[in-house]
Amino acid sequence: MYDRTIRRRRLTLAALLACSLLLLTVYFGESSGGALHNVQRGVFSVFAPIQEGASTVLKPARDLVGWVGDTIDAKGRLNELESSNQRLRARAIAGSEALRINSQLEGLLNLDNAGGLAAAKPVTARVIGQSPTVWYSTVTINQGSNSGIRTGNPVINGDGLIGQVSTVTGNAAIVTLISDGELAVPARISAGGAEGIVQAGAGGPDDLRLKFIARRFRVDPGAAVVTAGTLSNSPGLESLYPPGIPIGAVTRVVDPGTDAQKIYVRSYADLQKLEILQVLTTAINGNRG
Repeated sequence: MYDRTIRRRRLTLAALLACSLLLLTVYFGESSGGALHNVQRGVFSVFAPIQEGASTVLKPARDLVGWVGDTIDAKGRLNELESSNQRLRARAIAGSEALRINSQLEGLLNLDNAGGLAAAKPVTARVIGQSPTVWYSTVTINQGSNSGIRTGNPVINGDGLIGQVSTVTGNAAIVTLISDGELAVPARISAGGAEGIVQAGAGGPDDLRLKFIARRFRVDPGAAVVTAGTLSNSPGLESLYPPGIPIGAVTRVVDPGTDAQKIYVRSYADLQKLEILQVLTTAINGNRG
């Protein structure tokens, strides 16, 4: 039974193939006005309107499918672009961070070399906190006594003096800035040598005063103010600050040439934007000049 079914299918297939070959031979052998060509045209004329109608009816569906596909594709490309932008942004931020840190480290290195501060065994530290006031009178750094830092050590950045260590723990320290009114720094005019004390005024972190300058000394705006270092030869009277560390520049002088003259100084360091600092852990020759 099964064999007869297979044979019938094979005979049917062979007959269809033979018929197809016969029709193709006749079709290509007859003229354009032949019977088979006329049948083809008749079939086309019947089904062409149906095909056109079906195409018109199905066009919105095709457009919808195409729109969905395009939307999915566009969303995929958008996600790829966003990911690429995030990677590029992260690289740009990392690059700018590295440049900024490198610039600060370079400034510290230049100051160490120019002022001979490498002998003070500087410890580099990063600011990890600051006082929550408009005066920014203290900052916290991520190095402490485990790195050799002690209370009273002077602290600098690439622009100059910023303060001294006031509290120390094993792995951190608090630095009191020169904008704190309780901190007084022995200082002098770099060019003329007039000596006095730099101390914060009442006007904020940018309001430093150079006090106790004798009236015989002429001080002009723009004059550089630096640390004076140790002035006395007596033991126990050494200054905490090595001489010659930049502090700031004179901005104006009120009542010059009198005992009541007021000398205003702006710090070279931006005390509100401190990041990389150095703590000078060892006095150099008693901090004498």
